[in-house]
Amino acid sequence: MLKTGYKQFLLSEWEKIISWRLNPPQILVLGFAALILAGALLLLLPQASRTGQYTNFLTALFTATSAVCVTGLVVVDTGTYWSTFGQGIILLLIQIGGLGFMTMATFFFILMGRHIGLRERLLIQESLNQLSLAGVVRLARAILIFTFLTEGFFACILALRWAFDYGWSTGWWFGLFHAVSAFNNAGFDLFGHFKSLTAYASDATVTFSITTLIILGGIGFAVVAEIFKKNRKRYISVHTRLALLSTGLLIGFGLFFFALLEWQGVLAELSWPGKLLASYFQAVTPRTAGYNTVEINQLRAATQFFLILLMFIGASPGSTGGGVKTTTFCLFAFSVFSFVRGKGGGGNFRGRLPAWPGYKTLGIFFFAGITILSLSFFFS
Repeated sequence: MLKTGYKQFLLSEWEKIISWRLNPPQILVLGFAALILAGALLLLLPQASRTGQYTNFLTALFTATSAVCVTGLVVVDTGTYWSTFGQGIILLLIQIGGLGFMTMATFFFILMGRHIGLRERLLIQESLNQLSLAGVVRLARAILIFTFLTEGFFACILALRWAFDYGWSTGWWFGLFHAVSAFNNAGFDLFGHFKSLTAYASDATVTFSITTLIILGGIGFAVVAEIFKKNRKRYISVHTRLALLSTGLLIGFGLFFFALLEWQGVLAELSWPGKLLASYFQAVTPRTAGYNTVEINQLRAATQFFLILLMFIGASPGSTGGGVKTTTFCLFAFSVFSFVRGKGGGGNFRGRLPAWPGYKTLGIFFFAGITILSLSFFFS
């Protein structure tokens, strides 16, 4: 009886929210703001910290914002400051923030057996950045299934690995937390003292598990859906080709340049397989996740600048990662290449791209660059 009443309360409150005269983007912004505030209030509680004391509001707000926006920046160490309850709140915020407010709302609608109406479908369409309203609920369900299966599978692998170091209970919690954090490209870790995954620089199991989660979360759900579609088309879409091409090239060049710059630097004490593993890890993680297996403050200035470029590019569209996006980077490169050749407009990618994407990507690059430079000047 109580469970039914609680469901009715949640549904009635949701109906009140969507009845406001707000467009879908405004509702999504308010939803994320409410989620951040709710997370901050929960992190304020004494139960959320290991000391059993109330947390400073700005610390709680910063942590909640970083978790929802899957940024990974922290002002207190996640592993040593927050209790298991606090870490659980952070984990939930990461999951909701990474998948999207309306994708998780779809999950709760399904659990409650509620029909998803037109208004909710419009919100899901806006949240997933889809051009068409058709099939958005089906796509949201597919995203949820793919996410939970992927996170669950790699959580088991990581748990089995860390159970040898920390025992079964801690190992399983570490496995689950880092699988969710890596898939959602959040970069939060529980190893304490802000050391991230530096203890596992030469560990193949941890390296390949975490990087695979990062890549699958950052490649874009539309790309994954097209690759695993049952009735495969003969040719995959241009978007999927761009996402796969740019991701592969960035990882390949990232591995090569990081190893080239740091082979006798921060990688010097590792064996050559360890050097390759660490280089591969750092080629994957800067664009989206924020984990590290080497000390970032010990890198050469040239290497740090290269990592900044990878951070600027980021992940693919429709994924859990940020940045200006890999496809935008590809289109920008094609535009510059076409301009140098004197053809103007956007690069044609075998004649399949019109001119306007090139102008749009130039605008994105210009706006993002000016914003970053302005804020860098402000914080310096």
